[in-house]
Amino acid sequence: MLKDNPKSFSPLVNPEEEAFFAGPQTRWKELKMIIKVMLEFIRGFRMLHFVGPCVTVFGSARFEENDPFYQLAVRVGEQVSKMGFTVMTGGGPGIMEAANRGAKNVGGKSVGCNIILPFEQHPNPYLDKFMNFKYFFVRKVLLSKYSYAFVVMPGGFGTLDEFFEALTLMQTKVMRRFPVVLMCSEFHQHLYDYIVHLADYGTINKTDLELFLMTDSIEEMEAHIRTYAVEGFGLKKREDIEPQPLFGENG
Repeated sequence: MLKDNPKSFSPLVNPEEEAFFAGPQTRWKELKMIIKVMLEFIRGFRMLHFVGPCVTVFGSARFEENDPFYQLAVRVGEQVSKMGFTVMTGGGPGIMEAANRGAKNVGGKSVGCNIILPFEQHPNPYLDKFMNFKYFFVRKVLLSKYSYAFVVMPGGFGTLDEFFEALTLMQTKVMRRFPVVLMCSEFHQHLYDYIVHLADYGTINKTDLELFLMTDSIEEMEAHIRTYAVEGFGLKKREDIEPQPLFGENG
């Protein structure tokens, strides 16, 4: 069951982001904005440097605990943790909470990159570490930077944005080919059909359909991640650099 969200069209906006997207500002205001963005990146780098390797699970904040998609996301988090990965999410409720909860169920590591919104989003209680972000674009960069695979559960605009950004970065070879798993085939069938439609029209290559796997199977998800991430990149925990408390780092 989805949560009712009467504040979906709330007029509340982060005033700093509103100013950022409002066009040119004074030089001083834009310099201050650049510094704030840089500091948010640095904080994110320090927090996430030692938590990986990570698999990021994307999905809607609106699914409640009794929903089958929530329960599936718990199983996804459990299986990802059993493979030795840290489960990373957007840090909020719904699917994100479920994946983080799955990690904790099996003694795995769980982290969240939470966006500060006027509605809907708050850190879930299953996080070993989390950071609150003011800027969507900083959060999206860090979710990509520290992930070796992406599992896409049912969601809305934000989930689709994250899914297509990962595909775009890999299609354009800005990012290496990390495994992307689109879970829940019935929910995503119309989306898959549209992507096939793009390939038929030639706006993407037919080989781009190989950039992701659509499945309902936890076992097939695991095999795909193992083939393209664990074996493909020879992953292991970073142990070459010691955390430096002076820089706000911890292992």
